[in-house]
Amino acid sequence: MKHLIRNTALATSMLVGIGAAHAEWPTDRPIEMIVAFAPGGGTDVMNRTLAPYIEKELGAKITILNRPGASGEIAYTAMTQAKPDGYTLSSLNTPGYLTMQMDRKVRFDPKKVCLVARIVEDPGSFIVQANSQFNSLKDLVAYAKANPGKVSVGTTGLGTDEHLAVLQLEKSAGIDLTPVTFNGANEARTALLGGHIMAMGINVGEFQGSEKSAFKALAQFADQRSIIAPDLPTAKEQGYDVLMSSERGIAMNCDVPEAIRTKYSAAVKKALDNPEFQAQAKQQSLALSYRSSEDWNKELPARAERLAETWKLVKEQK
Repeated sequence: MKHLIRNTALATSMLVGIGAAHAEWPTDRPIEMIVAFAPGGGTDVMNRTLAPYIEKELGAKITILNRPGASGEIAYTAMTQAKPDGYTLSSLNTPGYLTMQMDRKVRFDPKKVCLVARIVEDPGSFIVQANSQFNSLKDLVAYAKANPGKVSVGTTGLGTDEHLAVLQLEKSAGIDLTPVTFNGANEARTALLGGHIMAMGINVGEFQGSEKSAFKALAQFADQRSIIAPDLPTAKEQGYDVLMSSERGIAMNCDVPEAIRTKYSAAVKKALDNPEFQAQAKQQSLALSYRSSEDWNKELPARAERLAETWKLVKEQK
């Protein structure tokens, strides 16, 4: 009986110690945020803008590490393989996170990816050089019909929202486009400026926050015009059935204690509510659309179902 009492006391002491450790997280050790795309794109800019405000809430340093490639798979793999102590997390973007699982066996275990918070939902768009002959999506479609395969469109990877928008437009308009993959929106913008591609897929917020004098947008792929681009017609307004947006948020390994994930989620919400951050977000045209971990997880299956329909177009091309 004494042995049992001693063991019980030891177990209780261990649990208290673990709880205290969680309560103390984070310490003076930096938190590593793995960004799944190259510097300069919307995901990178969003995280770099938000990080100082989260740091204030947590009293910890956040280090941004860009790990682009494979539509985000490299970042998700690194995050799930890191020690689940709350000091490694990653950006998470749909549709890429969902469509890569439809396309192939991924190198990470999706069951280990826990959504922490959605920060942005940004409708897609196609942009061209400011001096382009295309002034609307209709112009681009007319040229593509007369010149099959000649319109090259930059994307950030197979199954990303830009790539799926290309496929939706091809089906809706009966045209043949040529998608070209880059590691991030910044690379695609450089290629577009250099005339190496004719158009690129980009989210409205990314376009609004870029050097707009060099480009012009042809359409936005939303049900209704975004509040950050009220003058930009939707694809549907121009007669094409293209509906695509990008969610950007944060994920942690599910093996990280829930108390830590909850604490980080709460810090994100407080950071988003900070008036100084909101002023910066407005300047950068971030389409803020917060979802808690619980709400984002509830919405994900319906989004995956819609994307599965579009993904059939990818399989048809293979």
